[in-house]
Amino acid sequence: MKPSLFLVGAIAVAAIAGCNSKPGDAKTSAPVKYQQVRPPKGGDWTMVVNPTPAGGFMMGNPNAKVKLVEFGSLTCPHCRAFDDEGVPTLVSKYVKSGRVSWEFRNYVRDAFDLTASLIARCNGTKSFFPLMRAIYKDQPVWFGKVVATPQAQLEQLQNLPPQQQFVAMAKLAGLQDWAAARGVPQAKSNQCLTNQGSVNQLVQMTSDATDQYPAFQGTPTFVINGTMAKDTATWDRLEPQLKAALGG
Repeated sequence: MKPSLFLVGAIAVAAIAGCNSKPGDAKTSAPVKYQQVRPPKGGDWTMVVNPTPAGGFMMGNPNAKVKLVEFGSLTCPHCRAFDDEGVPTLVSKYVKSGRVSWEFRNYVRDAFDLTASLIARCNGTKSFFPLMRAIYKDQPVWFGKVVATPQAQLEQLQNLPPQQQFVAMAKLAGLQDWAAARGVPQAKSNQCLTNQGSVNQLVQMTSDATDQYPAFQGTPTFVINGTMAKDTATWDRLEPQLKAALGG
């Protein structure tokens, strides 16, 4: 789905404008250093997750023949559909064996997307993929609350100080209680939602996506071994390209 100013555009613009980030600021050219590169016991590479220099999280073998990068938005229904229809096979058939690594990079479309991203990343590397996928699964519930909120109430959020905006958004969507039930206490989610450095990182990652890939049109977008896959937003279009990259 293309980036939009959906629902709370003014809030999203205000938040992004306050990050003081400029295209090209991210040091994506730094040498890649991963925390864990050895095969796990039992050979299940899905048990290995590393943060990446680009700001994402990568599941699988850092030295895999095929390196898949997904740019996804947590408020995007097309991204949710891919997570539901494609990720189980991607993980079990390709990532687990070590042939493909899967890196997820957040591409924030709006302020609630940014809020959900902060929650997903809050507990660090090991819990990122479970939390991110759970947020997708429950997207109709928590984002449904946003859609059902009167526009006037949404607009009031933009008048809050920056350090309060994302906490208020999380409460409106029920994401803090949701996170607490999944191992992220409210005190910790409050810290994550008010961490300007984390906000800056997400905004920079979004900016870098369009800078690095000028043909970027929306989410989900996939990159295979450094090359953006064109017209590929679904598993039935992505899998044949993975197979081809693996050599058939």
